Amino acid sequence: MQQYLIELLSVMAVFSFAIVAPGADTAMVMRQAVMYGRRAAILTSFGIGTSLLFHVSYTILGLGLVISKSILLFNLIKWAGVAYLVFIGIQSLRAGPTVLPKGANGDKTGQTEQSARKAFLLGFLANALNPKPVFFFLSIFSTLISHETPALLKAGYGLVMASCLIAWFVGVSYFLTVPTMRAGFERAGKWINRTSGAIFIGFGLKLAAEKAG
Repeated sequence: MQQYLIELLSVMAVFSFAIVAPGADTAMVMRQAVMYGRRAAILTSFGIGTSLLFHVSYTILGLGLVISKSILLFNLIKWAGVAYLVFIGIQSLRAGPTVLPKGANGDKTGQTEQSARKAFLLGFLANALNPKPVFFFLSIFSTLISHETPALLKAGYGLVMASCLIAWFVGVSYFLTVPTMRAGFERAGKWINRTSGAIFIGFGLKLAAEKAG
């Protein structure tokens, strides 16, 4: 059992850097918090965490290796991700000034409220349509985890990673929706939308330049 604990600690030591590194997931949670409030951002966070479990599952099943070796599959996922990020970016660029609610939890109300399903899917798809996690999890599972480790334990590692990722983004969601932060976002809402739109398009273009390893 000690061997598996050491494996988990090693995995989390590496994964902790991936959690805090700014990327499309971080930009998505920030966009949700600014445009739709805390509830939407938290639901998006759970979508991202669930997507991580999706990546871990196919890696354990061996499909990750197949995707990494298939230029066609890699490019299909890559260009779907590019289109999705650019689409979100254009939506943000076209959005009007951000007018945040006055409620204590920083949630949008009325016609501007985002459905739970849409908020969740935004996070899930932002991560699921990114082929880079294929290589990230392949490298982790091939270098830090023994081939003899039971698949159930590997899935447990994935669950711990997903839980930590969700906890991080939920924390970010709360931080971005406290009253003082909310007031600042409202004053700079127009430029925040434009900046976030440019960031998403930039991530899309960066993903477009990625090549299968």
